[in-house]
Amino acid sequence: MSKRNSLICRRFSFATLVLFLISQPAMTQESKSTTLELDHVSICGSNLDALRQAFTDVGMTPDLGGPHGNGITQMAVIGFDDASYVELIAPIKPGVTAGSDWAKFMAEDAITCAWAVGTNVLLQEVDRLKKAGIPVKTAERGSRKRPDGMSIEWMTSDVGSSTPGSSLPFIIEDQTPRAWRVQTSASVQGAPVSGIDSVVLGVINLDASIALFRKAYGWAPPLIETQKDFGKLAYFPGEPVILAAPSGGGWLSDRLGKFGETPVAYLLATRDFAAAAKKYKLSGTKTWFGQKVAWFDAGKLKSVRLGAIGQ
Repeated sequence: MSKRNSLICRRFSFATLVLFLISQPAMTQESKSTTLELDHVSICGSNLDALRQAFTDVGMTPDLGGPHGNGITQMAVIGFDDASYVELIAPIKPGVTAGSDWAKFMAEDAITCAWAVGTNVLLQEVDRLKKAGIPVKTAERGSRKRPDGMSIEWMTSDVGSSTPGSSLPFIIEDQTPRAWRVQTSASVQGAPVSGIDSVVLGVINLDASIALFRKAYGWAPPLIETQKDFGKLAYFPGEPVILAAPSGGGWLSDRLGKFGETPVAYLLATRDFAAAAKKYKLSGTKTWFGQKVAWFDAGKLKSVRLGAIGQ
């Protein structure tokens, strides 16, 4: 080999090494996964008193939370020991829902409609998602006035292009102490259920939804299994979401046709699954990804699918 060719080869090898080293931080950043901290899940309805009574009937009495700052909606809350909570949302004035992102869901009696994840670095998370190619709206301020007159404030950013929290979760960051926003409800303090474990998200195309979540959060491929009542499921171990796509017709297919992709069920974490099943008269026990899942009486909950999961 000539000296000229030898020099060219050495220069090429050095340049290749430099490019490889430069690329490493970017590769590491792209492969880094984000763990979601589930903040709360929402159920929309036309009448708050009716929603509160339905949950009281199954052994979990919600606390009044007060009206939102938008002047359209009000809420009640079932706060759990782990600080996650179920939010019940309904219009302040019966039938007046215009201006709310969840207007079409409130028109129904009770619909699982949204989920949120919490953060202390909202602007950083917004920036990260944008860099990952995920649509994110500018952060907006929200508020609620508690029945005791205390004002609570937060910031939220909607993620994705659908109704907030209907597919990818919206992000929330407290501007006032979180303890002002949620405390453990007396009816579930020390109960066998300890918080929100998972959101079961109805999706039209399972592969496309898996790809979306992996793009947004850098997750590894999920576990896949089929459950007769829910179709094909995808679970990302350690994360609070299970994707469910219908295998054919049935209630899930009908639900997707009417409301699009939204949460279709919520699963509560348990300290003692057997005790939870006994206390809340859960039924229909199945095994999902190695854990037991059983369900509250959907008839009492106005057809809301609420379950518990554990060993």
